[in-house]
Amino acid sequence: MKNFKNFMKIFMVSSLFLIASCETEDIGTETASPEAVSDELKAKLDGFYLNGKAAQPFVNEYPDGSSAEGVMVEDLFFSNEQILAMENLKDGDVEIWSEQYRTTNLVSQPRVISVIGYTGGQFALSSAGRTGLQWAVNNYNRLNLGIQFSLRFAASTNADMVIYDNSVNNPGVAGGSAGFPSGGNPNKFIQIYGLAGSSNNVNEHVICHEMGHSIGFRHTDYFSRESCGENINEGSAGVGAIQIPGTPAGFDPNSIMLACFNSSVNGEFNNNDITALEFLY
Repeated sequence: MKNFKNFMKIFMVSSLFLIASCETEDIGTETASPEAVSDELKAKLDGFYLNGKAAQPFVNEYPDGSSAEGVMVEDLFFSNEQILAMENLKDGDVEIWSEQYRTTNLVSQPRVISVIGYTGGQFALSSAGRTGLQWAVNNYNRLNLGIQFSLRFAASTNADMVIYDNSVNNPGVAGGSAGFPSGGNPNKFIQIYGLAGSSNNVNEHVICHEMGHSIGFRHTDYFSRESCGENINEGSAGVGAIQIPGTPAGFDPNSIMLACFNSSVNGEFNNNDITALEFLY
């Protein structure tokens, strides 16, 4: 199975609290109406099996003072440049099986991914955020994967991944957002928000979920968002989809990568999450 790794990617979009909001329109800093997303960008997203109609224009603000203009699809951020650089998948590129996805974009391995839990100013992680991040890193590192994570806490962005609290720019919502890997590297910036008063386990869950997203995972229930009490497909289930061997073809109620969750989550992988991780990495 390992020989398939460099040709695979599972897309999974990040989650929000059921007790707060399972929607993604409130994530990030909105800069214009949804109509401001050009037809060209929407078409590129649709060609990459994402829901271009759900795209919202946003500016992501990072703890190093920089920002990036782009769009949020559900709670996944893409810069405009990243979208235009996407290569559309074509019929016949991959087989169609079920809800688990692969493409050609993963993190190069073997590799130690450096991670910083941000501690500076308004973007500093809360105590629960720091504990949740440490526990999330432990979840990955206890598995026998081709990637491992090296964590430190600092007011620095000099790392492969930077996890920071962006509650100041996301008032009234709780959850997190991230991006996909590119060029063999993981998505760098992961933001969480509205979680300072939540348990360590909830913070662990959100961060672990976002880290999974940043190395290539999509929602386990992308096809229905059943965990949110909805019946909505987040994107096309057409070509570009191949089931990860050993994972279920139907709804998996205990996956850490479900679209929505509640305050009782324990922040741990279930057996199917581990199977998918070990197959990919």
